[in-house]
This record gives sequence, structure tokens and C-alpha cells, in this order.
Amino acid sequence: MHAGKVGFAPADSGEPKSFFVKAVEEMPYNISILHISKVLDSEQAEAPTPEPSKLNLTSLLYDKGCKEFSRLLTSTGADKIFQENIESGLTVFCVGDSAVKAFMPKFKNLTEGNQTSLILYHGVPVYNSMGMLKSSNGIMNTLATEGSKKKYDFTVQNHGEKVSLKTKIVTAKVTGTLVDKDPLAVFKLDKILMPRELFKPSAAPAPAPTPEADAPSPDVADGPASDYDEDDDEVADQTAKKKNAGGRINGGGLFAVGLTLCYFMVAAL
Repeated sequence: MHAGKVGFAPADSGEPKSFFVKAVEEMPYNISILHISKVLDSEQAEAPTPEPSKLNLTSLLYDKGCKEFSRLLTSTGADKIFQENIESGLTVFCVGDSAVKAFMPKFKNLTEGNQTSLILYHGVPVYNSMGMLKSSNGIMNTLATEGSKKKYDFTVQNHGEKVSLKTKIVTAKVTGTLVDKDPLAVFKLDKILMPRELFKPSAAPAPAPTPEADAPSPDVADGPASDYDEDDDEVADQTAKKKNAGGRINGGGLFAVGLTLCYFMVAAL
């Protein structure tokens, strides 16, 4: 305003009725507390609103396009735990009907206790606006974490205006905002969050064998290995020659003995 004066007015009135007095506390990029001269009143702000505890979460989800997820809240009994946490602050990540229907075969394979844990895994016991999700990257505990020896947490990731929730099994994208008013925020996901505590990661496919590894070497025969050695043939040939030579020597010796005996027999006559 004129001469550096600062005034405040509700958007529905337009005329400043309260003015800046002094700064009480200033923490840059975090919080500032200002002292103003008068309470700001507004007809819109003063309009009655339902208390957080009176909000029916399952009805809200049903009306906002998460009918199947709302039914799972009721059937597992998890709706009571969600409802109890609204007043102190709650962030809900519901899933669209088509994604829930596609997931139902896996859901039915879980025990009743694990089914409840899976639904509780989609709630965070703290209010997080979309702005808060966009400005934070990190791990979040869930309603399933409370009273459990397992972690049941997931990681929030943001890339510009896009926010994703990542588990060890799957990454789901936030596709819309259904409710975002403290103490309750409800966001819509494109798929069910699958915690590693309940599901196993898909095994990585084995690498395909290379053609070189499968093709047999041209130098290797298809049958059993051969014991053939050319040196064996040479040894066999030399052995045969010695045997033949020995046979000739022995034959000559017998002929000479026979002649000698004939000579003595003729002389005796």
C-alpha cells in the first residue's frame, strides 16, 4: 500500500482490514510468522465444514472413482484403521477400478492377514499435500508398518510435476488428486503397490546362449573321443618285423641240426 504499508484482506472482500505490524519469526524457505493488527474474517472460511472424523472415507473413494479399492477396504476391515487416522493426518493412495480388477487373481492368493497388510500399505499416517510430495524424494512408512516387524515402506520419487511411488517390485504413478485438504489427502494411482514383504521380485531371464557356444567345433567328432595314435602303428610294425626275423632265424637253426644228424647216420653205415 501507500508509503510501504502492507494490508491483508480475504479474497471475497477485497478491502484490506488488517495491517502488518511486525515479523515475529523468519526462517527463510521454511516458515514466517507475522503479527497483524486484526483477525481476518471471511464468510467462505466461516462456512461450516464436516469434521475430519465425520468424513466417510469409503464413501468418498467410491464416489471419486475408486469403487473397487473402496470395497477392498471394507472387506479386509482396513477401513476402520484408515478412518481412525484421518483426524491426526492421513494420505491415501487409491487405485483405479481397472487396475484393481486386473490385480485380483494375485490378491486372492494372499492370506487374509496379508490382504489387510496390502491395503494398509496404501495409507500413510501423515498428511502430505501434492506440493509436499513433489518436493520430497525419500522413504515413507505406511499404516502397514505400525505394529509389524516388517518395514512395509516405499520410496517417493518426483520428476518435475510427476510423482511416482516405488517399491522393490513395482513403480506406480500418481495420476490424479481426489482430495487434498488438511488433514486428508487422497491420490489416485495407476497400479497396486506391491511390497517386497509380500511379493518376490521377478527372476531376471537367463541370457540367451551365443551361437558360437552352441555350435560344435569342426575338429571334434560327434561320437566318443578316439584313442587312435600314429605312434602306435609304428610300434606295431617294429614288433611284427622282430617276430618275423626271429621266425626265420629259428627255422634255419632246425634245418642245420637235421643235416648233421643225417651225416652221422650215413657215417655209421
